[in-house]
Amino acid sequence: MSYSNEKDLKKIIIKKRIFDFIISIIGFIILFPLFIILYLIIFIFSGYPVIFKQIRFGQYGKKFTIFKFRTMVVSNEKNFISTSNDRRITKVGGILRKLKLDEIPEVLNIVKGEMSLVGPRPDMPEYIEKINENDRIILNLKPGLTGPASLKYINEEEILANVPDPKWYNDNIIFPDKVRINKLYIEQWSFFLDIKIILHTIIRKPYKESNYFK
Repeated sequence: MSYSNEKDLKKIIIKKRIFDFIISIIGFIILFPLFIILYLIIFIFSGYPVIFKQIRFGQYGKKFTIFKFRTMVVSNEKNFISTSNDRRITKVGGILRKLKLDEIPEVLNIVKGEMSLVGPRPDMPEYIEKINENDRIILNLKPGLTGPASLKYINEEEILANVPDPKWYNDNIIFPDKVRINKLYIEQWSFFLDIKIILHTIIRKPYKESNYFK
């Protein structure tokens, strides 16, 4: 079933927000002790600031501030494409990134209504211009903590570490493929699909497109 018309999109947005709010509140309570432990570990081994903040684009292309645990050294370097062998990644940060624990603070973005549990990953503002008119349906959804594109590229930093030009490869190969997958996601959305994606994220099930889309 296609969800391309405005009425169906509104239903998706409302249902997802209710689901997100309930689960994120429960998740925040459960994860709070881990949040405190990781906060202290990062502070002890990497210093301040512990929380990394960055501007991303979200629903309808609106900008918001994403929260993550800091995994890199503090610097003024503008390169936002990172690879698994990036010299800026701290020792603690490398572990957090590998286990995706650096993304725990994004639960706060979900509680605030800026993100969703499942959806397109939030990108830097300049990438919104790379989404053509036919694909802008994906901007109707809030960016997600996980999603089918995230599962496919769960080892994205390793992929980028093995190509000659990581930024070119990201911009011309990975990003367009993520847009394609996210468009399939919104067109075939269901609660069952969201739950499946969340479970597959938890168990780190290898991505297979036929598991999610017809």
